[in-house]
Amino acid sequence: MNSVNQFLEKYVSKISLPSIGIIDIIEILIISVFIYQFMIWIKQTRAYTLLKGIMVVLCFVIVIYIFHMNTLIWIINNVATVMLTALVIIFQPELRKILEQLGQKNIIASVIPFESGKEVQARFTDKTINEIVKACFDMGEVKTGALIVIEQEVVLTEYERTGILLDSLITSQLLINIFEHNTPLHDGAVIVRGNRIVAATCYLPLSDNMELSKQLGTRHRAGVGISEVSDSFTIIVSEETGEVSTAMNGVLKRNITSAQLKEQLLHVQNKTVINNSKLISLWKGRGKYEKKSDH
Repeated sequence: MNSVNQFLEKYVSKISLPSIGIIDIIEILIISVFIYQFMIWIKQTRAYTLLKGIMVVLCFVIVIYIFHMNTLIWIINNVATVMLTALVIIFQPELRKILEQLGQKNIIASVIPFESGKEVQARFTDKTINEIVKACFDMGEVKTGALIVIEQEVVLTEYERTGILLDSLITSQLLINIFEHNTPLHDGAVIVRGNRIVAATCYLPLSDNMELSKQLGTRHRAGVGISEVSDSFTIIVSEETGEVSTAMNGVLKRNITSAQLKEQLLHVQNKTVINNSKLISLWKGRGKYEKKSDH
């Protein structure tokens, strides 16, 4: 027992905890919100893929410093400024987007849930699924080519800007009219975000996958290409055969049925039931009570 007391007196008594004030708490909250928003930004853009490449380079630099490779260290020290400038250029679209949204986004609402009870969340409704499936197979029957890109986590703003903005609710009739032959909007891809068509006649990157069949044209290669650089789900209707195909994560599935397409769309829909906090419900109830009491 004496040895324990001696140990506590010798070491524990010398430990001094820093005093935490209100300013320190505010700083911690600001840093936490910043880190949270940064993680959300990484999740919604292609920056995550770029950051993985940067991490590989950083690991390489650490190895260089550990083994004291002086020549390579000298090169890194001299190109460090250029590398920082290059990073700004590489992330320019993502940085511009986050600055544009900074004034529009309610940061407090993104951190604290403002809805209560059970809430069903999905990328789009069941009605949207039915409209897309109907449009694709109606166009397939008359061999009308179509290219529909459904956005998921990675926002496709850079490809949206290459087309004509629509912001229209999805219906099968609208999709069929867009891809009708000899119409101004039939050439290029349609980008779908949620339950709306955000843009048409969009240009997409072509896949350079040599394993794709030589029989496939530009429409199929563009559908696979956009799925390689993003997590989007793409539907392709062949103008030559009327077959409906899908592409996701660089994998092309050809000649699928309407049931298979609906099943894939249900997977992409990502419908979940969320139980939100009831704290805001109490606040809402208080607000309603105060309004009634005013009358």
